[in-house]
Amino acid sequence: MSFSSCFSRSPLPLEVVKPCNSVGKGLNFPFPIRSKGAELCNRHIVRSRVNLSGDWSFIGGSKFIVKPKATRLLHYPKCGQIHASWFLGSQLASNAFTIGTIAVLPFYTLMVLAPKSELTKKSMESSIPYVVLGILYAYLLYLSWTPETIQLIFASKYLLPELTSIGKMFSSELTLASAWIHLLVVDLFAARQVFQDGLENQIETRHSVSFCLFFCPIGILTHVITKAMTRTSRKEGHTL
Repeated sequence: MSFSSCFSRSPLPLEVVKPCNSVGKGLNFPFPIRSKGAELCNRHIVRSRVNLSGDWSFIGGSKFIVKPKATRLLHYPKCGQIHASWFLGSQLASNAFTIGTIAVLPFYTLMVLAPKSELTKKSMESSIPYVVLGILYAYLLYLSWTPETIQLIFASKYLLPELTSIGKMFSSELTLASAWIHLLVVDLFAARQVFQDGLENQIETRHSVSFCLFFCPIGILTHVITKAMTRTSRKEGHTL
């Protein structure tokens, strides 16, 4: 029995962990050996079997041939990362605040810069912004609602809200964000009413609409004053 055949009958299993492109390099064994290697590179795990087979001849002497055989290739791609901060706590409140504010600005821009445009008229007849902002408001209200909310709203013995209790309720950023969305919807609705009333009665409304964005009661007040002054001037013009 030859030396090489003795070892070829009993291969030695080895678990080898090698860096990239290093399996089977620089290995010199005087006998055939089998090994199982694991290669880790760029999230690729390769399970391979390296066969070292021996051959002998009178002319060339001993020869050893390395034959790696890849048996399984496992690839782990990068998983999509979900930003949970978009749906939790203060980050959600901040995002809702920003999205709501940006969503209403185009409508105010159209009413102020192009009040007689057909695009402005069609945009202000649409109910889409109120539906979208209403859904966002309902979601924020649902998240911010707690068992103590009712107690804070009806804190007095007459079941009326008190200023101190309302201040405690608005200490939550989610509650503040829901209140801001509430104001944006109401202000935009009031601005649309002012705008449409101005078109119907041919009254200047750009200044009143601008006030409605952040100071809605003042915007309504200026529209009432403007409407009254316009009617008075028109009556005086007809009289003359």
